[in-house]
Amino acid sequence: MDGIVTDVAVGVKRGSDELLSGSVLNSPNSNMSSMVVTANGNDNKKFKGDDKMDGAPSRVLHIRKLPGEVTETEVIALGLPFGKVTNILMLKGKNQAFLELATEEAAITMVNYYSAVTPHLRNQPIYIQYSNHKELKTDNTLNQRAQAVLQAVTAVQATNAPISGTTVSESAVTPAQSPVLRIIIDNMYYPVTLDVLHQIFSKFGAVLKIITFTKNNQFQALLQFGDPVNAQQAKQALDGQNIYNACCTLRIDFSKLVNLNVKYNNDKSRDYTRPDLPSGDGQPTLDPAIAAAFAKETSLLAVPGALSPLAIPNAAAAAAAAAAGRVGMPGVAAGGNTVLLVSNLNEEMVTPQSLFTLFGVYGDVQRVKILYNKKDSALIQMADGNQSQLAMSHLNGQKMYGKIIRVTLSKHHTVQLPREGLDDQGLTKDFGNSPLHRFKKPGSKNFQNIFPPSATLHLSNIPPSVAEEDLRTLFANTGGTVKAFKFFQDHKMALLQMSTVEEAIQALIDLHNYNLGESHHLRVSFSKSTI
Repeated sequence: MDGIVTDVAVGVKRGSDELLSGSVLNSPNSNMSSMVVTANGNDNKKFKGDDKMDGAPSRVLHIRKLPGEVTETEVIALGLPFGKVTNILMLKGKNQAFLELATEEAAITMVNYYSAVTPHLRNQPIYIQYSNHKELKTDNTLNQRAQAVLQAVTAVQATNAPISGTTVSESAVTPAQSPVLRIIIDNMYYPVTLDVLHQIFSKFGAVLKIITFTKNNQFQALLQFGDPVNAQQAKQALDGQNIYNACCTLRIDFSKLVNLNVKYNNDKSRDYTRPDLPSGDGQPTLDPAIAAAFAKETSLLAVPGALSPLAIPNAAAAAAAAAAGRVGMPGVAAGGNTVLLVSNLNEEMVTPQSLFTLFGVYGDVQRVKILYNKKDSALIQMADGNQSQLAMSHLNGQKMYGKIIRVTLSKHHTVQLPREGLDDQGLTKDFGNSPLHRFKKPGSKNFQNIFPPSATLHLSNIPPSVAEEDLRTLFANTGGTVKAFKFFQDHKMALLQMSTVEEAIQALIDLHNYNLGESHHLRVSFSKSTI
């Protein structure tokens, strides 16, 4: 698993704050308001607050599981994108800290953001929750270093123009100062999702908002960092790099906008500070003010084709790309691994063919081996590391034959075929020459239609003689309920909605490549649309 960053759920919980190293905390609901707690920093008493329920917000935040060598500056930096940081208390012996923000609203925004995006310091996940205390008072003689750092950071922050709360029309600044990046993706042979962008760019700092859209037949995005410095670092490291091997080249420049107005949280746009936003209709348009400002922007980007594809990007970009989970990069240890280990399978039902069909939605499956001594597990070899990453990110945690499957990268680099003459009960199958591979042809439109498992299926290659009722009956026979159906204009394609994602997965496994007669084999894939 080297090179793959897996997100751990953030514990945004309410906990009993344990106090060390000379401090006084004021809490209206506590008898500790005048109590000074001191310790030598070696107290390893177990933190007891993990099982407390969420409580009322507070502008004091409790940060746990900090790396031992972390500095005050790094902890303060967690809060800066959300507002002014007014106090800090480091509990070095406990690997904890308290951070006080100027307003409760800023603290709520910070907790909401880090609920959706696991914060990491020095590549280690940390946990942020509201403190029981409403105000942080520190003994400055015992906390001098932290106070000095806080004053220095505040002085620097005061010189930066405010980036929140302004409207687009008021907030155009010179491009170099903007926390918003404009991203264009060239050579897009693999789909690039909002989540992929978020995971790549958040290596460089807190990503607050993303809007994606297509303009001039190109996939583009506007991405807002909490801090213009992070935007600058991301641009320097990633401009001209490929997200996937030899394709999906990033062309990055500063936008003239300094604040994005996101109306919906869905697969096209996201405001990570506002998890309460509606999902809209799935196809949000750009805010008119943004669209107008965007149209006026003169691109400083290199002309298309001027960037030479970099087969091996620099280490920073490779690490950032690998963090996206679905990205395979040369030089990133796990990026090139083509073999997946799938566990918790329904051993009574699963076959190499069913695994080939399901995993074949995300890449060309070469070989499948159900383990002889552990028939609820299988090894699946994909055509390349990108495909194994895509399959893992989309299928881990999905239900197949009634069981939630687990998909991870295997330590094996190939799936061995059984020795000739050895009967392994049909548990191993070689699909290397299968005519059913979806991605053999470079630039195939199938690359643009890779979506997570969904209740709605896209059907194609339907012969003229097959009616809606025939297809409804066929799909109902897979054990699920057909909720909705809609033919495309030409009747060669259709959308069909099952009642659950699990039913749709089952239907796809059973009916992809089903012979409908007249030499038409039905093609089934997941759709991003709803009916």
